[in-house]
Formats: sequence, C-alpha cells, structure tokens
Amino acid sequence: MNLPNMLDAKKRTKEESKILYDDYNINEINDLGKDKKYLILTYGCQMNVHDSEYISGIMEDIGYTKTEDMNKADVIIVNTCAIRENAHNKAEGMLGRIKHLKETKEDIIVIFCGCMAQEEGLVNKIKDYKWIDIICGTHNYHKIPEYLYEYMDKGKVCEVYSIEGNVIENLPVIRDSKYTAWVNIQYGCDKFCTYCIVPYTRGKQRSRKSEDIIDEVRELYNNGYQEVTLLGQNVNAYGKDFNNDYDFADLLGEVSQTGIPRIRFVTSHPWDFTDKMVEVISKCDNIMPYIHLPIQSGSDRILKLMGRKYTIKEYLEIVRKLREKIPNVSITTDIIVGFPGETEEDFQKTLDIVNQVKYDLAYTFIFSPREGTPAAKMEDNTPMEEKKERLARLNELINKYALESNQKMLNKTYDVLILGESDKDDKYMGYTDNMKLVNVKCDKELVGKIIPVKITGVKTWSLDGEVNDK
Repeated sequence: MNLPNMLDAKKRTKEESKILYDDYNINEINDLGKDKKYLILTYGCQMNVHDSEYISGIMEDIGYTKTEDMNKADVIIVNTCAIRENAHNKAEGMLGRIKHLKETKEDIIVIFCGCMAQEEGLVNKIKDYKWIDIICGTHNYHKIPEYLYEYMDKGKVCEVYSIEGNVIENLPVIRDSKYTAWVNIQYGCDKFCTYCIVPYTRGKQRSRKSEDIIDEVRELYNNGYQEVTLLGQNVNAYGKDFNNDYDFADLLGEVSQTGIPRIRFVTSHPWDFTDKMVEVISKCDNIMPYIHLPIQSGSDRILKLMGRKYTIKEYLEIVRKLREKIPNVSITTDIIVGFPGETEEDFQKTLDIVNQVKYDLAYTFIFSPREGTPAAKMEDNTPMEEKKERLARLNELINKYALESNQKMLNKTYDVLILGESDKDDKYMGYTDNMKLVNVKCDKELVGKIIPVKITGVKTWSLDGEVNDK
C-alpha cells in the first residue's frame, strides 16, 4: 500500500522526468474484462476529461465494454478533481450513492482515482472504506489493469505515488468526439500559486516531445478530425523543462503546419505569455482567435498573496497586444472572489479590470481552501455572505459584457464547426472560431463540418444562426 504524502509531492529536483514508451503493458490480462462492463464518472477540468478518455481506452484494451448505466456496470471508476470545492463535493456525493449500490450488488469493483486520490487527508480517511476496492492517483492510472488483476487475486489495492512524475506514451485512447480532440502537451505545474493544489496532485511540469505531439495531431487530421485543443496545466510554459530553445510558440507553429483546420490551447498563465506567441497566433489562420487568460484578481496586492508573479499592468499589456494583433479575438478568464485578506477595495479593482477588459466570458469562484496549500493557512476574516454578494456583483458585470460581445456578432457570418444535436428543438450546435456557442438550423449531414453561419439571434451565453450559402 502506497499512500499520498503532500511533502513528497512538493519536492522538485533538476533531474528531467522520464518519457516512457513501454510502461503500459497488459501481457496475459488482455481478456480480463471479457463479457463485463465499465462506467466512468468524471469530475473536474479538461485534463480529467482527457484522462478518462485514456482510461476508457485502457479498459476496452482488456476486454471491457462501456456502459452509461450504473446498475449494469461491473466496474465503476470515479475520476476526480481536487481544484475546487464543487467538483470535490460532487465526487464525494457520488461515492455515497455507489456505497448504497454496492450493498445490493457486492461484486461491483469500485475504483477511485484522479486528483482527489492524491490528497493525503482524504485518502487516509477513505482507504479503509470497504466499498472502495482500488485507489490510484494521477501518476499511475495506466496501471489500472494490473490493479484489477491484483484485486481479483488478493483484495483491496491502494497505490498512490507522490512523485514528480513521468510522461507515459503509447496509451490506448477512446475519444468522446469524432471531430474535436484533446492533445496533451505537458503535465503538472511548477508555479505553486498559493491557493492551487495542482503542483501537489499532478507533479512537476514535464513536457512531451514535440515529435510525439505532432505525430498525434497529424494522425487526428488524417482520421478526419477538424479541431485539436493543446492541453496542459500551463501550456505556454511548454518546453521549459527541456532546457533548449524550443518553446510553445515553436510548437504552435509546427502544429499549424500539419494542416488541421482548427487549433486551440488551454490553459495559459500570463507569466509565460510571450510576444512570440502572439506573433505566431496572429500569422497562422488555423490557430483560433480564442485566448483563455486567467487573471484571478484585479488587485496587485492579492495577486502577490496568490503567488501569481505578474502585475495588472503586465496583464493588461498582454491583452492590448492580443487585441492589436489578432482580429476578432475572444478573451476569457478565471476570477477568484474572497481570497484571504481581500478587502472591498481589492474587489473593486477586480471589477475595474472587468470593466476595462470586457471579457467575453469568465469562470468565477468563491475561494475554497485546499488542504496543504499556503492559502489554506492564511487568515480569512471575510464572511461568506459578503463573498457571495461580491460574486453576484461580479457575475452581473460579466454577464453584461458577454451579452455586449455577442450583440456585435448579430447579422454577421462566421465559420462554425457543427458538433451535434442542440438541446434546442430541431437545431444543431457548434462553435465559431472565437469559441462562441451557436445553435443552428441545419441538416444532420453537416455535423462534423465547418460551415458559414449567419447570426440571427443573440443571448448572453449563446447565439442562434442559420446556414449562409450565399
């Protein structure tokens, strides 16, 4: 049994992480799941979603078939997120539901994995739960077949590695979409923002080799994919761990040359957003004019407490360059309300920045302390009711500018990648190049294609449109 250790997870060395091409091996257990079904429940960010695509590939590689019905599953995999309280609570609530299910169906195997499995306090609490059979973390989910085999032979398995991490290549993957795909370019993070648990749960920053990334994108393009999103905890720090002159801007340029119609990337840290990146994005037509640039707070004082290592002046300069160089650019952000020590004056500065930048969208959250992070130990005297009131004021402003941004698109035509049926009657949904959701009246045959759409209606978070054949 290996349990998580937050102190071990924080350690960093100058040694490069290993890139392993043969660490996934199912050997004689490739039919372990014959005539059996699995269910994955995923909570959290895009990285968790993509991890679940790999877990699906692994489960089907050993013979399991996917189901969406919990009552039909032989294996239930709970893939968790530790970044925010909401995802944390949802996962814990689902565990309670699974516990009751297992009381009537004892032969179900329950696997608990992902970022919450890297939390020392949580795992020390759940490791003795009789109805959780396998616990593994973010560094070793590719060994799930081995753990299933071990569980069937010997019983409960708990293997969580508090290590800096390696890059595991050549994993099977079953993607959720036939048209858009996540492509990991780096894992982990070395920034250690004081509120963030990612450096502990995901390990230190480690980049994939550019040739492996390019090969993956090229294969997706050859298989008919229309869009890739380059994915990482901090994509624009890509390559820093290689100690060479090749950086994220270079990678973007190479990915662009594969010919794939659309390229996006998330998530960026302002600290690493370079002029070279702006230049490459502006020159490559297939790099979409959509930038997610988390600001977190509009107060320099709070940014310093957060350990963000940029100033508001520096952030606004990036925004200026993006809007100057990239026509039609859409800029979105993340904002934390009620960070320990945030005063009304600090919060007002956040509102001032929103008024200045006029974000197309923002993901806003009330600060929730993560065990083991420095911010969890900071004195926090702001009442929750006051935090909720600030969040409401912030969201009102965000909604205002989101609607204004969409209104500028009315009666104009944009290329839209149609992805599937909309929840609106008789419509299909897709996204513009600058990541605006559009509900379109069109034929089913257009799903998976990029088509010209005239915007005919505007809402705060979505648009309505019709095919423009003219």
